[in-house]
This record gives sequence, structure tokens and C-alpha cells, in this order.
Amino acid sequence: MAQKDIFSAIPTSAYIHIPFCRRRCFYCDFPISVVGDRLRGETSGTISQYVDFVCQEIALAPVFGQSLQTIFFGGGTPSLLSVQQLQHILKALEQKFGISPGVEISMEIDPGTFDLEHIQGYRSAGVNRVSLGVQAFDADLLQACGRSHSVNEIYKAVELISQVGFADFSIDLISGLPHQTLDRWQESLEKAIAIAPTHISIYDLTIEPGTAFGRYYKGGTHPLPTDETTVKMYQMAQQILTGAGYEHYEISNYAQLGHQCRHNRVYWENRPYYGFGMGAASYVEGKRYTRPRKTKEYYQWVETGCVIDCEVISADEILLETLMLGLRLAEGVNLAVLKEQFGEKKVEEIEKCLQPYLQKSWVKLEGEKLRLSDPDGFLFSNVILAKLFAELGE
Repeated sequence: MAQKDIFSAIPTSAYIHIPFCRRRCFYCDFPISVVGDRLRGETSGTISQYVDFVCQEIALAPVFGQSLQTIFFGGGTPSLLSVQQLQHILKALEQKFGISPGVEISMEIDPGTFDLEHIQGYRSAGVNRVSLGVQAFDADLLQACGRSHSVNEIYKAVELISQVGFADFSIDLISGLPHQTLDRWQESLEKAIAIAPTHISIYDLTIEPGTAFGRYYKGGTHPLPTDETTVKMYQMAQQILTGAGYEHYEISNYAQLGHQCRHNRVYWENRPYYGFGMGAASYVEGKRYTRPRKTKEYYQWVETGCVIDCEVISADEILLETLMLGLRLAEGVNLAVLKEQFGEKKVEEIEKCLQPYLQKSWVKLEGEKLRLSDPDGFLFSNVILAKLFAELGE
């Protein structure tokens, strides 16, 4: 593959941002809009208006010639959409791009935001993968991080998902929460395994400026677990989940055989994708387009034809992003492909830069495969990537 071809891949994936939430979680810095506990798609003119604008944006998007193979509804809380609103967006995507018969359509859903009629409707509309925002199986921890659901609602949601019969069902958990101990973390992991989802995502709490947690806490201070404890939580998750038959295929993600998230692999493999909705990003032809993060500005942007300045990504930046994202995957990156795309000299620079970490066994070089070890390489990935960016980004 010639170097210029890194800019010419055709996007076959679309992310749709649904920004509505019942309340803002204390750790959240995503572009969202709070609608309270009583409103949802069927009863909210605000949500209906937003869906119309997203469909208008989709209609104005450029087409590059291939049907969509993955679609991801993220948020926010997409399960606040009515079935008809979800169908409206999917119809707009079908009319604009076409949807592949084997498409993966993922939807983030939260406990307590849907009933059997909703989840059956989402399934009938084409959703074939759901990701349930559990975060913790502990009432005190749920309250501590501002979640709107209860532990009972988690199990009710799982029961509804089981009734509908999704072949792909993921749950999210967060480690490093205020007052979270190793024992409480182990309990959440074991309860997650008992539910038997096909996929589990584990996220370490990040304290973002501007969030409630950003005002309450500083990293590493009580009641947040120490760095030493969060490292043990990561190691515990790796041991317990792989011991239960889940493949640790990405730094934060575990899957049963055949149940990796195809859409998220698009990001980790640094392939192009469309993005639609408030605050969403697209990555097409080596350019990144980011939409306004506030509702009013987003609507004005759509009404004026979706014209936006783009960030042009250079070949060197694409190389660094390919390493940053690809090394999140258990299989790492293929050096033979990198040589074709970026040249042999660049690959030699990468290998030289990583020598200290090869000696520590944080990095493994196996034939043409360059990967991080599990768990140590994954745990020190930020150190390794900082070194790559410092030396290759000069």
C-alpha cells in the first residue's frame, strides 16, 4: 500500500450521538442535555427536535460509496429514544448510505430507562448489540457517582434483555470510584460474570475538570482509591475475567469468543468513520470534523449547511494515532503494514524507541507483530506512548 493510500480508505461505520440523560453523572464531561426523570422520546419535544436535526445532518453528509457495516448509538442515554425515533434515524442512514445485511448496530442503554416494549422495538428496528451502563452492583457506589438507576433496576434490565434474546450483550463497569475497595470491586466483577454477558468493558475512573468529581476531588486523594489500589483493581479484573473465559482483547475490553465490538475496532484500527449529532466527530480522508458541543450551536450549524473547519491529519500524526490506538489491542500493530504505509525508516525508529520497554517485557515483538504485554504493558501504556510521541513527534 502506497503511503498516500492511508488517506483514501472509505468509511463504512457511523456513530450517532444521543445527548439526553436523566441527570449528569458526577464523572461525566460528555456533551449531554439533562431531561429529568419523567421525560423520554415519546413525551419530549426537545428529543423529537434533536432527532429531526440529526436526520437533516445525515441527509447533508457526503457519500463515499459503500454501505454501513457498523452503526453505534452512544450518548448520553440512547435508550431514552422512542422506537419510532430510532427507526427515523436508521431510515435516514439507510437512504443516505445503505446498510449492509450483516451490519452490527450497537446501542447504549441504561437500567431504568426502558421497558419490554422498548427493548423489543429496538430489536425489531435492527439493533443487534446492546451495551448496558451498569457501572457498579452496589447501591452506595451508584449513589456516590450520581447514577440514576438502582441495583434492582440493573437486574430488571438484564431480565428484559434476556427475554428479547440479544446475541451480543455488553455491560460497563467503572473501577476507582469514591469509597470503592478491592472487596467491593471483586464483588462487582463476580456479579457481572454471573449475568454472563458476551462482552464486559472496564473503565478506570478519570477525574475530568469541569465535572462534579473535578470539583469534589483531586486524583489520588480520599475517598478515591490510591493509585496502588487502582492498579490492583486492573490486575484483579484481568485475572477474574480471563479466568472466566473472557478474552482480554483491548486494554479496557473483554469478550467471549466471537463477540468483540466490531464498531469500536474501527477506532482502534484507526479506520475512517462518520459521526453525527451534537459533539460527534468524523474521521474521513485524513481529516477530522467535530460538531458543536452545545444544542443551539449544533442546530445553527445544521441549518447553515453543516459547513465546518476540519483538522487535517498529517501522515506522521496518523502514524502516532495508529500506534496509540492499535497498541490498545491485544494483538497490537502489524509492522509489515506500517512499513508499507509509512516506510521502513519509521518502523526502525519505533523499534529503537521501544527497546527499553522490550527489555522490561512491557512490549513484545513477535515476528511482525508489536504488542503490549498483559497486564504490565497495558498498565504502563501511557508511559510507553508518551515516549513514542516525544521521540517520533519531533
